[in-house]
Amino acid sequence: MHAYVNPFEHSQDPQVFQLLTPTILPEHCQCDVVGTTKKPATRLLEQLQIRTTRLKMSEGPATTHRDVHKSDVDPSEFPMLLKQYYDRLFPYSKFYKWLSYGNTQKDYFSNREFSFTLKGDVYIRYRSYKDEEEMTADIKEMCPYKIDIGAVFTGKPKDHKKIKASEFKPLEKELVFDIDMTDYDEIRTCCSGAAICKRCWPFMNIAIRIVDTALREDFGFNHLLWVYSGRRGVHCWVCDKRARALSNEGRSAVAEYLSVVGGGDTSARKVNLRSPIYPAINRAINTCKEYFTRWAVGSEESGGLDVLAHEEHQKKLLSVIGDATIETALLESWRNDGQSSKARWDELCSELDKENKKPKGLKPLAHRKNEIVLQYTYPRLDVNVSKQLNHLLKSPFVVHPKTGRVCVPIDLEDIDAFDPFTVPTIGDLMSELDDFSKNEMDTDDNGRPVKNFQKTSLKPCIDVFDRFLNGVSAEIRVDRNAMRVDAEANAAETGDW
Repeated sequence: MHAYVNPFEHSQDPQVFQLLTPTILPEHCQCDVVGTTKKPATRLLEQLQIRTTRLKMSEGPATTHRDVHKSDVDPSEFPMLLKQYYDRLFPYSKFYKWLSYGNTQKDYFSNREFSFTLKGDVYIRYRSYKDEEEMTADIKEMCPYKIDIGAVFTGKPKDHKKIKASEFKPLEKELVFDIDMTDYDEIRTCCSGAAICKRCWPFMNIAIRIVDTALREDFGFNHLLWVYSGRRGVHCWVCDKRARALSNEGRSAVAEYLSVVGGGDTSARKVNLRSPIYPAINRAINTCKEYFTRWAVGSEESGGLDVLAHEEHQKKLLSVIGDATIETALLESWRNDGQSSKARWDELCSELDKENKKPKGLKPLAHRKNEIVLQYTYPRLDVNVSKQLNHLLKSPFVVHPKTGRVCVPIDLEDIDAFDPFTVPTIGDLMSELDDFSKNEMDTDDNGRPVKNFQKTSLKPCIDVFDRFLNGVSAEIRVDRNAMRVDAEANAAETGDW
């Protein structure tokens, strides 16, 4: 029987084996690791919800390109709007609740590094705070254009110059992933560089589905926060206690496990499968096939990539096969045939099936169909972001200065409905707040005050964040109970009550 390839076979860090536990692989192939009476306030909240829903449903032309470097906010107004945002909308309490993790560990929050990018690209590292109040005051005063979150260190980052370099080390940080649309430029048929459109955004949806499933099912992680980067990508924060404690080698092992597309710019085929295919890859293939047949070879009119519509893109895809005879024959067959990308893909698959049925020993093209599918749909991670404890990543809920869009959490319950072009902008939010203050009451039907974020289209995004925080809080409660039981058991043994 063939042995399954262990993605961690080169790891020498015992922590990798202790912290990562496979949960779904069959036993024989498991890795060793792994007109109304409603109050006006209520009425407006409902109108905001309807507005958000309509924005999600409005598709517009599938071929419309948007340069995400072009701001939806007047640059001269951005500093004023940003100050208002930090004063009125930034969710400081929820932000602190997340990063303090219930303060179950002494100095956990106060030893956390933050960095700011200020107006004029002034970059400041090693900021830290004793509590929520100090953090809130500093953010409001400094009004950063960007906030990055770093590791929890052995000491307070703001005092790092007073600590010996050998003693100032990162201890913990969330396991993070960064997926950027520019890494797909070689296979995008619609945009390149900073531009994105509704035809290419599904790359991000696929990435979220595959990475999220692998992290949950193969590693047993539960507390994942997916965040829109505000421009052309997505970030993932894995916040389980086990994930935060991973060493650099453990992080590298997870990142490499999730990396399938490789090779340099000169390599036509960037996915190399061998038999038997690892179960996690087989699972990803099933997800990728669904998107490939529905979207990658879907027509431009239906919002698909239409990857075989033009000769330039045909040659690029066919080069993955590595058989000049088949490539030449198909290019000739497709020339002026008027067929859709889907029909051409079916013809390609038929030719590969014929080749693999020939009576010969080795079948070098046995995995080509799946390799093409993976190369055109599988997530492309920036693994260097994931590998190092001390690598900082942009915070959720900051405003991207290039687009004016808020870096909002993504609802995993309906990934395909997420539309980066309907994400609230800082201008939208301030207008919504002003409109509410002019026209509505600040209490709901039960007399409770309406919070500022509830008056805006940011509310659904905060709701997603709240659901994430509830899950993290549940793990913290379990940890506290365990700590209490251990303390009581120790007291009983020593008599020290």
